[in-house]
Amino acid sequence: MGAEPPIEELHFADAPSVDAVPGPKSRTLLEKQREIDSSAVAYPNDIPLAFEAGKGATIRDVDGNTYIDMFAGIGVLNVGHANPYVVDAIHDQMDKLVHTVDFPTEARLDLIEKLDEIAPGSLAGNNRVVFGGPTGSDAIEASIKLAKFNTDGDGLIAFRGGYHGPTSGAMSLTSNTKFKGHYTPLLPDVVHAPYPYPFAQGKSPDDATKDALEEVRAIVEDPYSGLANPAGIFVEPIQGEGGVVVPPAGFLEGLREIADDNSLPLIFDEIQSGIGRTGEWFAADHFDVTPDAMTMAKALGGNGLPLSATMYREELDTWGPGDHAGTYRGHVTAMVGGTRAIEYIQAHDLLAHARDLGAHIRARLEEVAETTPVLGEVRGKGLFIGAEFVHEDGSPADNVVGSIQQYCYEHGVLVWTAGRYGSVLRLLPPLVLTRELADVALEVIADGIEHAAAEASPSR
Repeated sequence: MGAEPPIEELHFADAPSVDAVPGPKSRTLLEKQREIDSSAVAYPNDIPLAFEAGKGATIRDVDGNTYIDMFAGIGVLNVGHANPYVVDAIHDQMDKLVHTVDFPTEARLDLIEKLDEIAPGSLAGNNRVVFGGPTGSDAIEASIKLAKFNTDGDGLIAFRGGYHGPTSGAMSLTSNTKFKGHYTPLLPDVVHAPYPYPFAQGKSPDDATKDALEEVRAIVEDPYSGLANPAGIFVEPIQGEGGVVVPPAGFLEGLREIADDNSLPLIFDEIQSGIGRTGEWFAADHFDVTPDAMTMAKALGGNGLPLSATMYREELDTWGPGDHAGTYRGHVTAMVGGTRAIEYIQAHDLLAHARDLGAHIRARLEEVAETTPVLGEVRGKGLFIGAEFVHEDGSPADNVVGSIQQYCYEHGVLVWTAGRYGSVLRLLPPLVLTRELADVALEVIADGIEHAAAEASPSR
């Protein structure tokens, strides 16, 4: 397969290269944005810059500052910015046809077949795919409807620390009460069970898993649980916004057993963790657990084009024509981009690369943790990495993470935060990140951690 170029040729050669930031052109655009854009805009409040171009795992702002991108648009750009193998095909498609609702096209059918090729476990060869809209929230809404349609239930089980999107159904599954407080009432009968999080809970992995599963089983089976008519269990196999929380062994297997015992669909939210992010095609593959349905978005469009989908077991395909719909379920250019991105990952063995490079990054951060007590835990799978920071008294060190992010930005590396209290440094670099770029970024991050830890030290 001629999926050129190799990953070493994708990036700006001068990354990182940063003067005082934000530069004058960025400041001008940031000010204009404040004057005319929505007050809901958030990201420039933490990293004040305006982008101009991206290549591979690097990105350049309008003042010519060049950064190593360890954020990738919240894990959207798995094959990097402006990957030529993807972009060339998108350009060709745009010259011919862009939008087709759900009429058949080669692009649509090619992507469905490609997704079947990489589907986890017993979903391979036994699935249907529904495209419903451009965002991950659209896929979540589709999965909620799918669960209700097939069970005639209305109660939903989700998890504390979970994030599933900003639309009403997805927000109902999301656990952050501050995020959704202004928009209630949302869907009724949504119950949030504990997600096993040994570091934060002060429990052993076995105890955290046992306690979480006991609570889920009680919610479903206890006649006094309050949930009268459950329709499905919705879970991130690795929590993203919640802090890159990897569940202990046995948790997803236990959910599978509870779902089977009670004839409930088990739905995995793979929006952030899918399409190779964790070093496997889907996070489910790490645990050898097959969901009944799973949601995809973010990296699915190949090059940042908006596209979402829900894959589900063929037996659940009980919908009739029009029972689920959406204007943008025929985004042909994004479908071409998705197929090309999967081909590029396959051709360059980027799953193995993500596993190896992710292990290298985590090992380097663990070295830093040995001499920096404020760095409490490093975790993740593949290039889905979280580093959690806590003060001596165990309280979340969100101020430290904010300082690290600022330091990295000023020194040419873009990182982001996560966690219930913003105390987790989250790394989601493109899968095309090279070992050389990773090592440069890691030195900046390590320096940023040392700088932030010193600033936060009580002795100062």
